[in-house]
Amino acid sequence: MHTFSTLGLDQEILRSIEEIGYEKPTEIQEKAIPILLGKRGDFIGLAATGTGKTAAFGLPLIQYTDTNKKHISSLILAPTRELAQQIAKELLIFGKHKKGLRIELVYGGAPITNQIRNVKKNMPHILVATPGRLKDLIDRKTVFLDELEFLVLDEADEMLNMGFQEAVDEILEFTPESKVTWLFSATMPSEIRKIINTYMKTPDEIKIHSETKTNVNIDHKYIYVHRSDKEAALKRVLDYLTDFYGVVFCKTKMDTQELAEYLEREGYRLNHYTATFPRIKGMLLWRNLE
Repeated sequence: MHTFSTLGLDQEILRSIEEIGYEKPTEIQEKAIPILLGKRGDFIGLAATGTGKTAAFGLPLIQYTDTNKKHISSLILAPTRELAQQIAKELLIFGKHKKGLRIELVYGGAPITNQIRNVKKNMPHILVATPGRLKDLIDRKTVFLDELEFLVLDEADEMLNMGFQEAVDEILEFTPESKVTWLFSATMPSEIRKIINTYMKTPDEIKIHSETKTNVNIDHKYIYVHRSDKEAALKRVLDYLTDFYGVVFCKTKMDTQELAEYLEREGYRLNHYTATFPRIKGMLLWRNLE
């Protein structure tokens, strides 16, 4: 097992890692970082969500960044606002000791005028974005990618599942052919292969096999309902299962918030927890829910 100090990372990055408390790299970090730092070439990393992909691409990106430049040198595309926020937050922590490093975040569902102002004012080296909002900013001639050096497509399969294929294609048309592309995905559907064949040049590829095992005692059932009827349908299920104790997963932070508010209005006792919620506080909430 490698340590972070054996992966070729600069001291300023290792200092941040030590302060965070990371001791050993995950498998995707251990395998990807030396490849990404070893040569500036295209790369494909196949690994499940939660395996440490952000550090796997984020640490090399920070190390490659020349903070004397005054343009966007690296772009990270993520499918959801929540993931984009999480990536930006982690990059700021990883890069806290790299003098002059500027990172900006743009995503839909927030005032675009504030994001335009921040991008113009701060002139970021690394931009984290969701496809729809980035396309808006490109169309408004606020973001320019003609000097882009690195492009990261994170959760690429989710990006296409959510209908961002056209937006991604249009964004890529604004990037130079000389850029390096790193693609991370949990699966490899045919649409991803089309992107690879169209935009990437002989990429290195690694695949991390998930060790997660499914509980064989779980009984799977599903119900087809219209989106507008989902809350009412869930309520009927909960009313039928009078001794229900469990977890309800939602796709986004907003979905989680809205469902929690609905169930609370209907008299259910619950806690809701999202990626931006402090982890320790969340654990205490679960322990205190009786």
